[in-house]
Amino acid sequence: MYHVITGNGKGKTTAALGMALRAAGAGMKVFIAQFVKGKPYAEHNAIEHIAEIDYELMGRRCFIEKDPEPEDIEKARNGWERVRRKLENNEVDLLILDELHIAHYYELLDNAEVIATIKKFKNQIEIVSTGRYAPDFLTEIADLISEVKEIKHYYEQGVEARKGIEY
Repeated sequence: MYHVITGNGKGKTTAALGMALRAAGAGMKVFIAQFVKGKPYAEHNAIEHIAEIDYELMGRRCFIEKDPEPEDIEKARNGWERVRRKLENNEVDLLILDELHIAHYYELLDNAEVIATIKKFKNQIEIVSTGRYAPDFLTEIADLISEVKEIKHYYEQGVEARKGIEY
C-alpha cells in the first residue's frame, strides 16, 4: 500500500518513524530516504542500533528560505536512484520517503519517475511519503492519506526547536 502523510502540523516524520519502528519490530527491512535533509537528527542515533532500519540523508542543508542550488537537485536525484535500486533489488519491505512532497515542491525530482516507481512497487511493499504540500499526482495514487493539522504550536510563543523533540 502507499501512504501519504501531509499537512502543516508537526508530526509527519514522527508518524513515519513510528511505522518504521513497528515494522522493524515485526522483522521487516526498512529504508528511510530523507530528502532535503542534510544534517543528522536525534532519531538517527536510535536508528543506528536497529539492524532492520537503514536511512540516508539525501539533502545538503536547508534551503527552504531560498531556491535550491544545482547541488541540491543532484543530491536528491542521486538519492532517488539509490531508492529505485533498493526497490529493484528487493532490499526493503517498508520504504519511507521523508519530505518527498517538499522535494516535489522545489522540483528536485522527476515527477514521472516518482509516479512510475511508486505505482510499480506499492502493491509489493509498503511505501510512505511525508511532507507538506502533497501533490495531487501522489494523493491520487495513494491508498491512505493522513493529514496532520496544526491547531496550536509553541513556536508562536517563541519556543525554538528542541533536541529530542523537533530534531
